[in-house]
Amino acid sequence: MDSELKEEIPVHEEFILCGGAETQVLKCGPWTDLFHDQSVRRPKLLIFIIPGNPGFSAFYVPFAKALYSLTNRRFPVWTISHAGHAVAPKDKKILTTSEDSNAQEIKDIYGLNGQIEHKLAFLRTHVPKDMKLVLIGHSIGSYFTLQMLKRVPELPVIRAFLLFPTIERMSESPNGRIATPLLCWFRYVLYVTGYLLLKPCPETIKSLLIRRGLQVMNLENEFSPLNILEPFCLANAAYLGGQEMMEVVKRDDETIKEHLCKLTFYYGTIDPWCPKEYYEDIKKDFPEGDIRLCEKNIPHAFITHFNQEMADMIADSLKDDLSKIGNPSWHYHSLRTMRCPSAQILKPPDERFGSDLLPTYWWKNQISRD
Repeated sequence: MDSELKEEIPVHEEFILCGGAETQVLKCGPWTDLFHDQSVRRPKLLIFIIPGNPGFSAFYVPFAKALYSLTNRRFPVWTISHAGHAVAPKDKKILTTSEDSNAQEIKDIYGLNGQIEHKLAFLRTHVPKDMKLVLIGHSIGSYFTLQMLKRVPELPVIRAFLLFPTIERMSESPNGRIATPLLCWFRYVLYVTGYLLLKPCPETIKSLLIRRGLQVMNLENEFSPLNILEPFCLANAAYLGGQEMMEVVKRDDETIKEHLCKLTFYYGTIDPWCPKEYYEDIKKDFPEGDIRLCEKNIPHAFITHFNQEMADMIADSLKDDLSKIGNPSWHYHSLRTMRCPSAQILKPPDERFGSDLLPTYWWKNQISRD
């Protein structure tokens, strides 16, 4: 019965040009264009999923469907691919917006910094400035989420979930010690080997291998990424991974402290990317934070078999916040929760921001940093 319910949930696939890169966006729910929808039925909140590496948005479809169902189908759940991790089929139209067409291409968009700017560019050009956000970052997506909050603290985020967060000491983790030499020292060997093996391989053979592999991993769905074996996508995933090993070192305690009241960290007990000691360290440094340790032995790659369990946890955590959406007092309440309490005296909305919920300057300015 539950699986039948999920199959009935509409999921719309789009390929867009974002920051100069082809990007796959999977939109769960009947809303496909929030930016131009001015109807009274337009939802007031978007749940936005940022994947790990490789950033194949199709892997997260069962998770998105479960979360959409558990939130009573009231809010859209969108998942974005990483730049360069998806290639549009030849028969698929790549959509562009006037805002993105006029924007500068993001420097090193396939790298760590570029991927962060890529997500911010998408929000700026495809999501209304007054729409509240729930961010869900998985693995390196958690790092992206923290950096998005740091770079644009005015983002109207009411909650951010960092699932199995790789936000520090990646190269020192058990998996990092193996991945670092492969991704940093032998990256070009991987590129050449992948190209020589995969480029001549017939599409029918690659498709068969992919489908079989996804079935084994319980990841097959209507949007299975059949270009997962494209040398271009694999090279970009390896390139990003190498930068992760070199640059994700020190935990950004300043950003965590500033946004702690809206953050939920979820660590695993059997996670070789962020071991239990990382949980113990952050729990000791931020005892007042919502920092959880999984008690169900869910692996780092929860999308293989534990979509329902993770969706249950997030939906339960969001109950209070989502119940206030549409409440007349929510406008003022949201101002109070957009940023964590500080010495600043809270003033009525019209005194702090004018007629709009948030300042508009960050939406108007080009979000692109070298």
